[in-house]
Amino acid sequence: MTVHPTDDPITTVALRQADRTVVLAQRLVSWITHTHELEEEIALANIGVDLLGQARALYSAVAEREGTGLTEDDYAYHRDDWQFRNPLLVEQANGDFAHTMVRQFLHDAYATELWNGLLTSTDERLAAIAGKAVKETAYHLRHSGTWVVRLGDGTPESHDRAQDALDRLWRFTGELFESDDVVAGLVATGVVPDPEDLRRRWDATVDRVLGQATLVPPADVVMATGGWSGHHGEALSRLLGEMQVLQRTHPGASW
Repeated sequence: MTVHPTDDPITTVALRQADRTVVLAQRLVSWITHTHELEEEIALANIGVDLLGQARALYSAVAEREGTGLTEDDYAYHRDDWQFRNPLLVEQANGDFAHTMVRQFLHDAYATELWNGLLTSTDERLAAIAGKAVKETAYHLRHSGTWVVRLGDGTPESHDRAQDALDRLWRFTGELFESDDVVAGLVATGVVPDPEDLRRRWDATVDRVLGQATLVPPADVVMATGGWSGHHGEALSRLLGEMQVLQRTHPGASW
């Protein structure tokens, strides 16, 4: 079934957040059998499962709102890369463990504030999804933040790897707090929190943890943008190729 773009603001925002979570989940599950210890492998798998659960809830909400007969699988598996609306941060390749943890922390600091803001959304479905997601994301942030401090304030090599990851990933953080006509309209009606408020809270968390980690964000960075509106890099195309191959090869297959 073909998935067409939507003009509904709430659907657009829900898709953006669903795509954010499903893409990052796919990145995290790539670590299974590749981490340095079994405990961490289980932790990353569990975080990935949480994110998939959030994606499923959001895709299902979109499907019900649209009423076109689409399912969560249609949104996840039968859209091309240009139809995805995730921020560029989450599609960046895993790199080494420090790179993954810094990416996760920058994301989790955002997701925590987003879900907290959505708890009081005037859209009852988004508020209900936030009620569960906020608890999960609080753990995600503790986990990634602890690792960033451990790596940044650890050995010279772990510090250098974490700092290099921060230098590479920082340019993808500005996009998280961008506004457009869709967001501005939903802020005015109380559906989503104000991105400027999210940014202030994110800044406070990031500054605190990076200070403990002895890591310093790069200065004078030109921020990358485009993910929220469907402009992505080759990394997402490859990720979706792996994630969608079974459904694309055998449409409608079931176990």
